Amino acid sequence: MRVELINTGTELLLGSTVNTHLSWLGENLFPLGLRIARQLAIPDGDIIRHALLETMGRADVVLVTGGLGPTSDDITRELTAELLGLPLEENAEVLAHIQRYLASRKREMNPHTHRQVMVPAGATVLHNAYGTAPGLYFAPRPVAAAGGALSPHIILLPGPPRELKPMFTDQVAPILRSFTGDTGAKEMRSFKIAGLGETQVSTTVEEPLLSLGDIELGYCARPGEVIVRVIGSREQLAAAESIIAASFPENYFTAEDVPLEHVAVDLLTRMGQTVSVAESCTGGLVSHRITNIPGASHVLGRAFVTYANEAKTDLLGVPVDMLAAHGAVSREIAAAMAAGCLRTSGADHALALTGIAGPGGGSPEKPTGTVFIAIASKSRSEPVVEHHVYPTNREGFKAMASQAALDLLRRRLSRMI
Repeated sequence: MRVELINTGTELLLGSTVNTHLSWLGENLFPLGLRIARQLAIPDGDIIRHALLETMGRADVVLVTGGLGPTSDDITRELTAELLGLPLEENAEVLAHIQRYLASRKREMNPHTHRQVMVPAGATVLHNAYGTAPGLYFAPRPVAAAGGALSPHIILLPGPPRELKPMFTDQVAPILRSFTGDTGAKEMRSFKIAGLGETQVSTTVEEPLLSLGDIELGYCARPGEVIVRVIGSREQLAAAESIIAASFPENYFTAEDVPLEHVAVDLLTRMGQTVSVAESCTGGLVSHRITNIPGASHVLGRAFVTYANEAKTDLLGVPVDMLAAHGAVSREIAAAMAAGCLRTSGADHALALTGIAGPGGGSPEKPTGTVFIAIASKSRSEPVVEHHVYPTNREGFKAMASQAALDLLRRRLSRMI
């Protein structure tokens, strides 16, 4: 079935609001055997009617987000009803819900909010547990404005994600499943590989993966990792994982929809061990990423942001003469930071990062983007230091450096299991 998505809202096109609906809906349609074939973002106004009219005879399902609220620019409901030739009627259930919703917040119904009580005749109301705007479902029907062509299944959803997502999961998905039936949908898996480039990954695994038969293969490069997306049968996905794991035994880290820090925290938890972090150029980003994961309090010992040389000396015990001899951004200082962090924190492992985020501060010997990352462990006599160069902007540099640090930790832990 052909699914099209129309996202309404002038704010989406002005750039003041990021449109996250496409990715979320695409991800949640896939398990139903459906994929978005076309997406259109349009401003508020009469253009909504034209956008819907264009889908007649082409789409089987149309999802429309936004324009169901109480303000004057929220006219998706009215324009859809007009296009389908359906009168608006006051809906007692919607009225009662809105009254309860407003009363619980000590607010009263006004003429603007009352517009949301008007429901096109014959439409199925989708209850909104987190707002006042109901969603609406329209079964296919002949449309005079389209020369009598049958309309697609039309589903109107509120714009705010906190309202849209539960409404889709609880009410829209069952409706879609009722007429898609058993589509024989394939499964999708995203295999994550750290520390390698997209070309290196694709040239290594593409031929053996395509030899598995009728699969769909794609790649997505993100800071410090490449995602290999495979769509196929369960057996094909299992074979694909074996190929990828064997091709990149040091770099492949998960097929789950979780970030690298989740894998690191999970390994530490399973091993009953802890890590501490000393950061200079990343300003606490590694610690931030770790603490985004539930259970981090059991594995993260201490975290230091030692941006200034004085902090490296005072908090980590890095010798002043070593800083003078080698400079703050050096293999020697990274190792000393990791050793000091391990000693001071009492953790099982310590990560340390020092580098040049830019845009200035680089030199021919240490260009902008240089970073030294060290790991020290109680079970090892000396810290291990890696040297990378990420010549990008400050934010990109920090993302790449933090990813490399977390991957260094992951590799150390994986070898210990």
